[in-house]
Amino acid sequence: MPERRAVMPPPSDIVKVAIEWPGANAQLIEIDQKKPLSSIIREVCDGWSLSGSEQFALRYADGPQLYITEQSRGEIKNGTILRLAISPMRAARQLLDRIQSHGIDARLEALKELAKLSADPTFATEFINMEGIGTLARLVESGTHFGEMLAFTLTAFLELMDHGIVSWDLISLSFIKQIAGYVNQPMVDVSILQRSLAILESMVLNSHSLYHRVAQEITVGQLIGHLQVSNQEIQTYAIALINALFLKAPEDRRQEMASTLAQKHLRSIILNHVIRGNRPIKAEMAHQLYVLQVLTFNLLEERMMTKMDPTDQAQRDVIFELRRIAFDGENDPTGTEKRKALYTKDYKMLGFTNHVNPAMDFTQTPPGMLALDNMLYLAKFHQDTYIRIVLENSSREDKHECPFGRCAIELTRMLCEILQVGELPNEGCNDYHPMFFTHDRAWEEFFCVCIQLLNKTWKEMRATAEDFNKVMQVVREQITRALAMKPSSLEQLKSKLRSLSYSEILRLRQSERMSQDDFQSAPIIELRERIQPEILELIKQQRLNRLCEGSCFRKLGNRRRQEKFWFCRLSLNHKVLHYGDLDESPQGEVPFELLTDKIPVSDIKSVVTGKDCPHMKEKSALKQNKEVLELAFSILYDPDEALNFVAPSKYEYCIWTDGLCALLGREMGSDLTRSDLDTLISMEMKLRLLDLENITIPEAPPPVPKEPSTYNFTYNYG
Repeated sequence: MPERRAVMPPPSDIVKVAIEWPGANAQLIEIDQKKPLSSIIREVCDGWSLSGSEQFALRYADGPQLYITEQSRGEIKNGTILRLAISPMRAARQLLDRIQSHGIDARLEALKELAKLSADPTFATEFINMEGIGTLARLVESGTHFGEMLAFTLTAFLELMDHGIVSWDLISLSFIKQIAGYVNQPMVDVSILQRSLAILESMVLNSHSLYHRVAQEITVGQLIGHLQVSNQEIQTYAIALINALFLKAPEDRRQEMASTLAQKHLRSIILNHVIRGNRPIKAEMAHQLYVLQVLTFNLLEERMMTKMDPTDQAQRDVIFELRRIAFDGENDPTGTEKRKALYTKDYKMLGFTNHVNPAMDFTQTPPGMLALDNMLYLAKFHQDTYIRIVLENSSREDKHECPFGRCAIELTRMLCEILQVGELPNEGCNDYHPMFFTHDRAWEEFFCVCIQLLNKTWKEMRATAEDFNKVMQVVREQITRALAMKPSSLEQLKSKLRSLSYSEILRLRQSERMSQDDFQSAPIIELRERIQPEILELIKQQRLNRLCEGSCFRKLGNRRRQEKFWFCRLSLNHKVLHYGDLDESPQGEVPFELLTDKIPVSDIKSVVTGKDCPHMKEKSALKQNKEVLELAFSILYDPDEALNFVAPSKYEYCIWTDGLCALLGREMGSDLTRSDLDTLISMEMKLRLLDLENITIPEAPPPVPKEPSTYNFTYNYG
């Protein structure tokens, strides 16, 4: 029997690739990653008898077609198709000359190519070093470019600036005026308007000095006009610019800007033209609506963190007004100190903790003065409701009275926590609530609905003062469950809260407890242990099947709305991960032929998540983003390389991390696995434990009965 020799794997620093050149046969070569890139390019040029190898460079033939540098060459994989191209410096010089040529057609083609190449950081560096951004800015300032030519110019400018190589502070005032002019014009090409809005947004977000200049050139009314168009992409860019101006405005100007937006009916325009429009809300629009919602609620932070000054007469008068509306019905004509001394009893009936000086109840932050604002709004704009709540509780003598003052203060604190008042928007969050766009005083109206819910729940629980915290826990659960249903209006919120009575909350809790019930008897525990391995195997197969179907991931970039995608899927034999770039998000399965890169599963060393991912360590701005961190994971593979992911959702994150752990023979530890395991084990155990008393289980299945002689008994629906 002949001796069997082990096949040695190729060295890890040798990569087999194909290199193309127009009009010539492709070269199939082995790239030695230890050799300088210039030597490899010289050998490739010699293969086609090309002189001046220093004038050439290598680029990827597929996807974004980026230039390959000494820093990025490690990303080349076996089987990659490359292309010999003119060097970035030479390409930048040629394009710079061509965009300044006199021929319109030649200039248009040059700008089109420049718009595409500007996304490449290597090319961008060379072009910027040749004062290319200044040239583009002068072309825009001249006002002689229109249509496609202007659109390509603005695209190239934005791509170049997004690399962060030069500061936005260098932008001239005349350039800002020209870009603002495109936004302010009533009729302008959609592609030009879109890029102009994006440029202004980047200016505001990246430069404090440019914020003031843009704010002077752009009026809110002109931006709101762009929300009334049918193009959702333009609407998205317009709201993004409004959000940027809102976010970067000095604190003393934000309230003024909010008042201007209210006067221009921003809320109702968004409600009618965006939320209730005829088109589904895309992810980026949902994110911008969420950001606007957060920034609007953050205007409450100042009042939330302001303590009441017990010596301030104006503030004390607000409490007197609450007492007057509840008990007097009209202004108190006496106003004497003697009469005010008698207010103590009334303050107790109002439910304040400090009956003598209720101003002390508002000295804790949060919720500070915001709670008093909410109470006054209820008393003035929902006077009947306010008087009913106060009087029906102040007249009770069975210790079941609901302390209105204490409840309103604690409820305000709770609502601030639920809606995260004072926190900055999260990059990956799209959690906006349509109902908050249905009323100019949405926060106050939300409070009024919730205080009525609290009063109702208090009565349903027959609570006393000792049960205060229990009631608040139930109310929090009622509110969070109702918000999770995304009611489209405050009326719909009321309807959902009515259905979530205290008895319904108890039923839901009991149902959830039953579904997660872990029986403690020894036989049940033994049965569970026997079932668990086969259920885990079932979950594992489902995860691997999902990996075989594949998923689309978004590339992290500076601008969310110019998204780039890539797709990854596992081979059907579970041995190779295939991945590659896509121009747009796919609508179905992506064939393996389109995924040019691959990683053998045997090469995978480990899977890391969150802040341990290499791309999270590199992107300092993203390290602070909780949403992105929670969805990030990386595959570490030989030789010391990583494939980085940011999942589109928590569900996809769990599917992929579980599936990769299953491939590596490791435990699947995601929340989704625990949930699926509990659900499936619970169902299987309930099926196995069904009461079969006095039922004989046959050894063989019963015979199939003969077909009937006629089918006259069937009903003809025709």
